[in-house]
Amino acid sequence: MNSESERLNKPSRKKTPPKLAVIVQSGCTGCECCIVFCPVDCIEIVPGVQSAQMQQVVEVDLARCIGCSLCAKYCPWDTISMLPYDQALQEAPAATIASVCGQKTIAPIGSSQPQ
Repeated sequence: MNSESERLNKPSRKKTPPKLAVIVQSGCTGCECCIVFCPVDCIEIVPGVQSAQMQQVVEVDLARCIGCSLCAKYCPWDTISMLPYDQALQEAPAATIASVCGQKTIAPIGSSQPQ
């Protein structure tokens, strides 16, 4: 993702899906296979150029995920889980780089600004 403004210009989903994709970043190799298969472009590379010394990993923008499960199906490392909607919202923060680095990588759902 090149800029925050580009991410915000992507359309949001039309209805709440029963499940959301959660990437457990401790198992992510940054291969980007999930990005290729995502039909709504809701998977983003993090942490980005500002932290180039870190291994590249990806993260799902839960506000745009439609729950199609293509990313989970094609992840060669089996590191993407499809969790029930409410469970995904609770568990995703503990599985992402934000929990490791103490920095927010995406804006909270319903917000237009990163924390």
